[in-house]
Amino acid sequence: MKNSSLYISLVALLASASAVFLSVQKAPSEPDQTDAVALVESALKSNPKLVIQAMQDYERIAQEEALAATQKSLDDNIEAINNDPNTPVIGNPNGSIVLVEYFDFACGYCHRVYPAIKNIIAKNPDVKVLGKTLAFVSSASDYAGRAALAANEQGKYTEMYSAIFESKDRLSEDSINAAAQKIGLDMEKFNADVNSEKVKNAMKGFSDLASKIQVNGVPTLILNGKIIQTIDENEIQRRIDEVKSK
Repeated sequence: MKNSSLYISLVALLASASAVFLSVQKAPSEPDQTDAVALVESALKSNPKLVIQAMQDYERIAQEEALAATQKSLDDNIEAINNDPNTPVIGNPNGSIVLVEYFDFACGYCHRVYPAIKNIIAKNPDVKVLGKTLAFVSSASDYAGRAALAANEQGKYTEMYSAIFESKDRLSEDSINAAAQKIGLDMEKFNADVNSEKVKNAMKGFSDLASKIQVNGVPTLILNGKIIQTIDENEIQRRIDEVKSK
């Protein structure tokens, strides 16, 4: 981090110096290199805000380039994001608006956004929510993700998704299995599916796609191919309303 900050500072300083040097070059008289350097140093000392402004401009440009690169990745992979047959659907499967949620059952922020997602689904029957589970946070994350996909094999993904998020017990294989029993799953089939290659490959597919489209944290929400960086229900709804109004 220190090296990165130093690099940005140096770039900013060079940018500032270049701007001043160019203005010097336009002067009627042509100073030699020593005079030019002295003028640059004098200008920076008398107006240090030039360096701050240059750093801010650099950071803004870097953020814009990063966002553009991320959006290109989203555009290039939109079919896999929105139409992967292994991704469970919450809400209306025929919804015209697609909200993809990358989450981890062990993630605290994912638990905080869960009620918002639940309310969004209830208020917006034209929104299809797709759940792509990742395993970032704890040793139980992977099992929880596979368990939800195993429940999906019995047509009860939404029930399992809710049961895990609403459980008051610490996330573990035992609490997850208890949730599976609570929602009435066939436990023999569940145990077979949770360890099946199909389910494991689906989890790997979610992870591989996340890496490809630069999803580096959870929760990450993608609304009609655009990342929205919020867990606030009102903001999510506002963005959905924007899509509806177009």
